[in-house]
Amino acid sequence: ILLGRSALREPAQIDAELDRHWDRLHQGLSYYKPPSSSSAGKVKENKDVAQPLKDFGLRISKLLSLDEQQSVQLLQCYLQEDYRGTRDSLKVVLKDERQSQALLLKIADYYYEERMCLLRCVLLLLTYFQDERHPYRAEYSNCVNKLEKDLVSKYQSQFENLFKAEAPTWETHGNLMTERQVSRWFLQCLREQSLLLEIIFLYYAYFEMSSSDLLSFTKMFKEQGFGLRQTNRHLVDKSMDALVDRIGYLSSLILVEGMDIDFLHKCALEDCTDQHQFSSAPAVIKEMDQLLLTLGDIPHHGPVLLAWVLLRHTLRPDESSPVVRRIGNTALQLGVFKYLSTMLKGLGVSGNNCTASTAKMCIYGLLSFVITSFEEESLQCSHLIDAACEVLSAPSLAEVFWEMPNMGLGMILDSAVGMFPHKIGPLLQLLTALLSNKSTVKKVYNFLDKMSFYTQVYKHKPNDIISKDDETLWRRQTPKLLYPLGTGQTNLWMPQGVLGQVMIGGEQGYVVRWDYSYSSWTLFTCEVEMLLHVVSTADVIAHCARVKPILDLVHKIISTDWTVSDCLLPLTSRIYMLLQRLTSVINPPVDVIASCVNCLSVLAARMPGKVWSSLHHTGFLPFASNPLTSMSQCVSAEGMKAGNYGNLLVQIEQPRGEYAVTIAFLRLITTLVKGQLGSTQNKGLIPCVLLVLKEMLPTYHKWRYNTYGVRERIGCLILELIHAILNLSPEGEDQGSTPTLQSLCIYSLANTEAGQAVVNIMGVGVDTIDVVLAAQPSSCGSEGPGQILIQTVKLAFSVTNNVIRLKPPSDAVSPLEQALTQHGGHGNNLIVVLAKYIYHKHDPALPRLAIQLLKRLATVAPMSVYACLGSDAAAIRDAFLTRLQSKTEDMRIKVMILEFLTVAVETQPGLIELFLNLEVKDGNEGSKEFLLGEWSCLHVVLDLIDSKQQGKYWCPPLLHRAALAFLLALWQDRRDSAISVLRTKEKFWENLTTPLFGTLTPPSDTTEVFYRLCSLYQLNNCNFGSLEQSLKDGLQKFSNARRYEYWSQYVKSLVCHVAEMEEEGICYFPETQMLISAWRMLMILSTTHSDVMQLTEDATKLKLFMDVLDGTKAALTTPMSVPCLRLGSMMATLLLILLKQWKRSAPDILSPLSLILESVLQADQQMMERTKAKIFSALISVLQIQGLNGGDISQLPQLLLSVCETVKDEALALIDNTRHMSQMADTVEDEDSMETDSPRGPQKDQRDGVCVLALHLAKELCRTDEDGEHWVSVMRKVPVLPSVLSAVELSLRSKHNLYFTEAALHLLLTLARTPQGAAAVAGAGVIQTICLPLLSVYEVSPNGTSQSFSRKSQDSACWPGVYRLCMSLMESLLKTLRYNFINEALDFVGVHQERILQCLNAVRTVQSLACLDEADHTVGFLLQLSSFCKEWQFHLPKLLRDVQINLCYLCQTCTYLLHSKKMLHHYLQAKNGEALPPGPLPRTQRPPQTLTKEAAGGGEREEAEQKALLAVQCSLLKILSKTLATLQHFTPDCCQILLDQCMDLAEYRTLFVLSFTTPAFDPDVAPSFGTLLATINVALSMLSEVDLKKKEPVSLSIVSLASSEEIQALKSLLMFTMENCFYVLISQAARCLKDPSILPRDKQRLKQELSSELSTLLSSLSRHFRRGSPSSPASGILPSTQAKPPTPGSKASHEGQEPFIQLVQAFVRLVQR
Repeated sequence: ILLGRSALREPAQIDAELDRHWDRLHQGLSYYKPPSSSSAGKVKENKDVAQPLKDFGLRISKLLSLDEQQSVQLLQCYLQEDYRGTRDSLKVVLKDERQSQALLLKIADYYYEERMCLLRCVLLLLTYFQDERHPYRAEYSNCVNKLEKDLVSKYQSQFENLFKAEAPTWETHGNLMTERQVSRWFLQCLREQSLLLEIIFLYYAYFEMSSSDLLSFTKMFKEQGFGLRQTNRHLVDKSMDALVDRIGYLSSLILVEGMDIDFLHKCALEDCTDQHQFSSAPAVIKEMDQLLLTLGDIPHHGPVLLAWVLLRHTLRPDESSPVVRRIGNTALQLGVFKYLSTMLKGLGVSGNNCTASTAKMCIYGLLSFVITSFEEESLQCSHLIDAACEVLSAPSLAEVFWEMPNMGLGMILDSAVGMFPHKIGPLLQLLTALLSNKSTVKKVYNFLDKMSFYTQVYKHKPNDIISKDDETLWRRQTPKLLYPLGTGQTNLWMPQGVLGQVMIGGEQGYVVRWDYSYSSWTLFTCEVEMLLHVVSTADVIAHCARVKPILDLVHKIISTDWTVSDCLLPLTSRIYMLLQRLTSVINPPVDVIASCVNCLSVLAARMPGKVWSSLHHTGFLPFASNPLTSMSQCVSAEGMKAGNYGNLLVQIEQPRGEYAVTIAFLRLITTLVKGQLGSTQNKGLIPCVLLVLKEMLPTYHKWRYNTYGVRERIGCLILELIHAILNLSPEGEDQGSTPTLQSLCIYSLANTEAGQAVVNIMGVGVDTIDVVLAAQPSSCGSEGPGQILIQTVKLAFSVTNNVIRLKPPSDAVSPLEQALTQHGGHGNNLIVVLAKYIYHKHDPALPRLAIQLLKRLATVAPMSVYACLGSDAAAIRDAFLTRLQSKTEDMRIKVMILEFLTVAVETQPGLIELFLNLEVKDGNEGSKEFLLGEWSCLHVVLDLIDSKQQGKYWCPPLLHRAALAFLLALWQDRRDSAISVLRTKEKFWENLTTPLFGTLTPPSDTTEVFYRLCSLYQLNNCNFGSLEQSLKDGLQKFSNARRYEYWSQYVKSLVCHVAEMEEEGICYFPETQMLISAWRMLMILSTTHSDVMQLTEDATKLKLFMDVLDGTKAALTTPMSVPCLRLGSMMATLLLILLKQWKRSAPDILSPLSLILESVLQADQQMMERTKAKIFSALISVLQIQGLNGGDISQLPQLLLSVCETVKDEALALIDNTRHMSQMADTVEDEDSMETDSPRGPQKDQRDGVCVLALHLAKELCRTDEDGEHWVSVMRKVPVLPSVLSAVELSLRSKHNLYFTEAALHLLLTLARTPQGAAAVAGAGVIQTICLPLLSVYEVSPNGTSQSFSRKSQDSACWPGVYRLCMSLMESLLKTLRYNFINEALDFVGVHQERILQCLNAVRTVQSLACLDEADHTVGFLLQLSSFCKEWQFHLPKLLRDVQINLCYLCQTCTYLLHSKKMLHHYLQAKNGEALPPGPLPRTQRPPQTLTKEAAGGGEREEAEQKALLAVQCSLLKILSKTLATLQHFTPDCCQILLDQCMDLAEYRTLFVLSFTTPAFDPDVAPSFGTLLATINVALSMLSEVDLKKKEPVSLSIVSLASSEEIQALKSLLMFTMENCFYVLISQAARCLKDPSILPRDKQRLKQELSSELSTLLSSLSRHFRRGSPSSPASGILPSTQAKPPTPGSKASHEGQEPFIQLVQAFVRLVQR
């Protein structure tokens, strides 16, 4: 809680917690009492605790010698927090002796940890209670004020008790107190001592120590030998040395801090020493003198003695000299300065470690004062500089130093400058320590830039020098180059006449300080050059020692302040050469190389490209000697060279066990990867990464190491590198065939031992981590081995998660996945290890990432997590639920647990049953009622959604949302048992829908919104059959509270907000998107189930509709950003659905839609693809709804223009794309691979593609604009027709783009219906587009069979459909343009004659609707063409004859099939292999919903069969009527042949033979007059059937399946058929009678047969007409050459006198003559 890692984050909550517990903190370790009989009695009397727990509590009390009540409390806490079993297993453990002993020892560890944590809390408070940057400073400060009174005295006495404590034995503490346990106890004792001292030290850093306290502390520490004279020192072993040292360090620091040297220094400067607290305590001083004179035998005494010398020297300079001198000498003999640097290193390295930095402050004061007070020579100089560097590494001290650079430690700096550049190290070491922030960098840079002394050492006096007599001053006679470098290189030039002061002179040699100004930076450059020169000589080691401090300084400078890097270019640019030269010598200087690489890492962070290109040439990094082409070549590492680094690792670092260069190398490569280099550089990094994956990751844990913690560090760095690679954005890597860094990593981790290494890291397990954390001293801060281990494991989780996520899908399971999911024996498989990380308490991110990985595995891996957990399953579930229920648990873990369960609902049935823990009510097997078990996760989830909990700190919105998502998953997965329990919970629906009634802030702050969203979803997923009353009430309330309007308005404003905010709005984008899609879902449900959802009022509907429209408009008309487009697209979908559902109440929205369209068309094409399509769709719907009559829309011209532009562009794009595809198809033989590899552009041909919809919209608009006032001008402006026609031609030739072709033909058809349109279409060259290319659409079967006619449903788009459309188009053009189009029409017929003839024949064998449809279209076209018989006869005489014969046969086929229904039914069944034809009904019938459930019972099936039969009959009838109408053109005109005596009969061929048998279903029997009579008969019988059914309803009949308009149409069709049939019959008969080539006998027979047959027919007809029947529609269809054109409905004076009946009667009379 104090660290801010819990759910309690508010200062007030922290304050309350501290207030509750401050007393325990105040008592410290004395809070834990020793056992007592009274306490034992209370435990026995307590009725609330179970007996076994009491007994066990007493055993704990004995082992730990802890108060009995506290022992029972401890046990309960342990069971709650740390116990890793279930309640049931606990009972077994307590009964079993061995298991209960193990439990006791675990509780002992838990108790020790509790004691430490208590002290750590106090330490934390003392660390931050004066830190202004800390968020809880005020609360900590309050608490420290309460604690302050006698904290130290209490803690001091506790410390004394600890070091005097007798070690426990088995006699006093029970037989579990073995040697091992005693050692564990003593380790704990030392730890507590060290922590108590740390607290006391920090306390005195803030509060003054009185002189008497100092005395008592000194006595105490002396007695205890500064930690070395422990009562139990016989128990100290090697592993405890560090702790004992630490106790010594802290003891000596407490005494130094108590003397308050800082204040003393201040008093000395201001000359008011009497203000110091010791000036008024002479007695104490005397006693201290005596005490300290006895010290001096252990190093810990050094600092205390030194500080006391200063104190005595300052306060009583007169009387103290002998004592002071003696004590001072003792201090120096103890090597006090060396000790100080060791101590500061030992206290901890990291910057944010408070104890260490406070110690540094304390020592800083001591050193400053020592240097000011005493002669420098009398101190040990080199150790002093080390100590100073350690001190100055504290963050704030460097700035303090630069404020007064000539005081205190500044004197050390001066002396270091005095020896520069003879000794480079000391000065640079100090300056490196003095770099802490940008301001200090500038100071250090300038300091080195302006040096005024140059110190040199000479063995002998040089010749070019003049010296004074006393040899104290020298003078140069000649100018001199200071470095022996070649001409033209950087150098230092000391001019003539420079004076030099001889500091030390004599026989041993001279030290001369020349008075010469220069820049050290130039000097450093020369030093590096020198090293490059001497690299292969014996001097290299000495030179390396000079260059390393330079490199370290450069590294620190550029990492602190990048802006100086330009000035350092002469140095940084030489690093590459240094690397190259140094790594290639026989015994390379590893530390210098590491410094070089470290510098490059810092440079690479800012300019990765430059560093990479320069490094590339040094040979330092691994490289590939031949180009990388395939993954297998990469992974086998053939042709890869390890580079100088690889050799260094194997030959030097691994044998020595020191890895400075490796650590630097890993950092460098990681920096380069993160630098987002281009793909070529990344390819160059492949050998480096491969070295890491192959040579380092699998084996690094087996290398030799000299220093503890380096192995963890290297593991962590390797994983950081892989993590960085896996997080590269794919755009940065070109997706070619050659491997990329990312694909290489994924492949290696999935398939090689690198992956196994990562699995081993994850398998470290929670226990090992706890052991490492327990072993490290508390002061390690964030840098200890435990933290690094945790970090490594977290990275391993993340890496594995990413590898599984990014791995290309394949059928084979990779070794990595196998390793993750295999069931190991003894439950040691990885899944259990991952799940057990839930027990980890230190770092909340660790369990969270482990659960995240479990979540990923649960979705991708084919295994049961439940089975993997084995016997631990229940215990792990309890641990998950405990963390989920805890009020203080970090929220993100809770959210992750819920997300994991949400995923498990779908993929892990066993696991989710375990978590739901449902128990059957009543306990008998059959009963279906369930109850929640005690350990069910639903308890927690229901708590979380409880409306009373909202806004409490333990249930923030995110968590609420996760809980709702979990419930949603249960719903979607149909977990009926769980849902049934939930539904019965009172208030469930109310709690669930609560969020929907809240009011939200305006969209500026949208985080609140999103937890409301899942409620929306939940409503969506209700089962509409059985709603609980409470849910119905909820929906009613939702409607009544005007929430539909509210949310609609909210969603609209949200969309508008995102549209306006552009960039800022993006951060909430995923949530916005979710909210809108949830709302969309709710709206769709509300439209389909408006009664249940209580959405019925038209006003509300209108409001919702307009909101959606405004939202769409806002999102799509602003300047575009991707989020806007996505939202716009979602809103457009909703708009479309509402339009379709609410046709009646939809307002006129053409103008806003056309505005949106314009905006959309101007936007970036690729992103807008789907949205455009939706807008086009919406416009089509609107036009259809309004059923517009010409000229009433103002937007027409503009809309037309936009649409035509789109159509033209899309068509051109399609042409390019199709050409590209066909080229690809030529190069790639295998069709499948073409599909995947070809770069399908944005021009995919889809039924709802932009192109197709634009064509449909254009069609609707052209249909609206019938008189063509607008479209003509638009088509003139925009070359739509040519581009569409060329695209169609190409599509037909290549047989691509089916939907496009279909839509284009529909548009042309619409245009062809008006004269202008037809002319435009024909003029644009439609015949060239369609005529020949259409051949590639169908295959004509060679033997004339009907194989080529599909039995496919006629609704789905297919190429035969395109052929039919072309037919219709020709028909339409011919009908509209007449003679202007006749040549083109004849061309068409000529080209496609085979298909046409086959099609007419095929009706006999294939009665599928598609085939009939084609026949219908074909006959329709022939009907139009037959008006031009003479032209046809002239151009294509043979084809004309064939067509006539085929039409007659077709007539015969149709009649036969219509005549015998049973036969037709049988045919349909036989052809389709089943009773139902696959084709749904044509569109004139009702929508084919009854076909969907075939097996819904015999009645339905029969009805469906009836319907199918009826559809085929209707189709046949249509074909028959058109066939007869066509034949009528091929037979002489009735009037003419009856009245005109001199008519040329040769012009008309005989079509029917003289025979009167009923038609047979046999191709060998020629069509005859019997056929025609039969046709009339069939038509008549169908007519009377229709009429009869009207009067007496029969269960299944035509009438029951069709509506009244359809029946009317059917009757008209039958009449039309009869009329035409009579007409052809009369005409043919008259021709026969006139034909001289026919024998008179035959003519006679013809007359007889006809008169009898026709008379019979006439009587039936007149009977029928008396009952009242429709008049013939013929007048509209029959050509006008008819003798007396009857007008529709013109009934003569008495019925039966229909005009065509009169004609027949007249003919009969003629025949009977």
